[in-house]
Amino acid sequence: MLIFELSILIEYMLKSMESRIDGFLKSRKIPLPPLYGQARGWGIGFFYEFIKNEGSMMKTISIISATVLFLITAVLSAAASDILTLDQSIKIALERSLSLRSAEEEIKIKEFEERSARADFYPKLSTGYTYTRIDTSTVNDATYTTYVYTPPATFTPKQVSPLDPNTYAWNLTATQPLFTGWRLKALRQLASLGVDTATIRKETAIHDLVVDVKGAYFGILKAEKLEKVAVQAVEQLEAHLRVAQAFYDEGIIAKNELLQTEVQMAQARQDLIKAENFVELAKSLFNKLLRRGLDSEVEIEDIPEYRATELTLEECLETAELSRTEIQELSLHILFAEKGVELTKSSYYPTVALVGTYSRESDEPLLGADPGEDADVWALVAKAEWAFWEWGKKKSDVSASKAKAAQVKYLLMELKDSIQLQVKEAYLHVREAEKNIEVAQTAVLQAEENFRMNEERYKQQVATSTDVLDAQTLLTQARSNYFNTLSEHDIALAQLERAMGTGYEGGKQQGRD
Repeated sequence: MLIFELSILIEYMLKSMESRIDGFLKSRKIPLPPLYGQARGWGIGFFYEFIKNEGSMMKTISIISATVLFLITAVLSAAASDILTLDQSIKIALERSLSLRSAEEEIKIKEFEERSARADFYPKLSTGYTYTRIDTSTVNDATYTTYVYTPPATFTPKQVSPLDPNTYAWNLTATQPLFTGWRLKALRQLASLGVDTATIRKETAIHDLVVDVKGAYFGILKAEKLEKVAVQAVEQLEAHLRVAQAFYDEGIIAKNELLQTEVQMAQARQDLIKAENFVELAKSLFNKLLRRGLDSEVEIEDIPEYRATELTLEECLETAELSRTEIQELSLHILFAEKGVELTKSSYYPTVALVGTYSRESDEPLLGADPGEDADVWALVAKAEWAFWEWGKKKSDVSASKAKAAQVKYLLMELKDSIQLQVKEAYLHVREAEKNIEVAQTAVLQAEENFRMNEERYKQQVATSTDVLDAQTLLTQARSNYFNTLSEHDIALAQLERAMGTGYEGGKQQGRD
């Protein structure tokens, strides 16, 4: 009887726990681990069979514990699998980014343009079919007189026209450029540089997206930390309010001291609401970068304490000089401009081409010919053209191309100066954040001790409620400053890596360890 009642009770508990676990997984939008349903059903079924066949209470409790442990493990593993790391977040953003897809299409465009430029070196074939109809009066006007001799008769005149009213013609032409003043070569090289430029622009887009994802990721961590600070402030004020209420009920403190605490409590709750909204906004920005639903659940992995960077400013500047894709792109623009000079200089030279043509003409649509008539015509032509005088146009074009090349070189020098300033600014921000972190850590410890002391002194009625509230405000500010400084360091380091042209190398990120 006891075993039967126990089995009923355990069955109810397991079904209730099963329902709660399923509800938890669905509410958190956590994907079920593989074979979760089968293993869950197997475990519960095994337990029922055990209840029927065994009477040992200890064995029953052991099976219950094992089943509960399995279900809890399944929940924890599913929850853990839904937590995104920084590397995973960046990978998802890169896979789903529309700007990167656009950059990939740009690369394809430039590759096809390069193929098009390469095809200009080979012969071009063309064909055509024409039909010509001449009006009857023109045909008749072109008649002339012929004399047909038929012995022993005499000569009889005959009117004949050299024109056919209907003419059909088909032609085939092959053109092979022999010399273009190196114009085709310059165009092909420009097209090849276009592919390289599009590839570099994609790398630039990757670096921009990575730093944006890092900023959003660190923004969530900062918002969540500040939310915890707000929660701690509310909890501390609630505890202080209980003490103050007890003192007021005993007539130890005045009404205004209790009111001060209640006002501070209301302000803390408002700050908590703002902190919660800040978390939601940070997660929405993160979801936008990863192209997920703005309201999608976000769970990210926390980053342990920071590690001070060991790079020197000189090393950062040197890395930026070698790694910044913007410098590489502008360097290609210099090559573009130089090839543009070569392209304009090609107009100084003549062009030579070999043209082969074949045509067939007849007064029949199928291009038939009468016996003895030759309707086929072919020709091979060597064609040379040279525009040797255009009132200084060529010289002006070449001078303009040279000026563009010089302009790009100046732009490159200016870009390098700007990048050096970006690197130095980001580097100084990192160093500033590292120093501020040490100061903020000390301030938090001091504020915690100050709050503890004032709270104890208030309980002993040797301090006022204002002292406790001021100490609590200082503690909240110190904690907020600490987490703000941590976030500033992470963001400054991400910006330094972006300024150096690093920060994303095969999914390996730099940051706090």
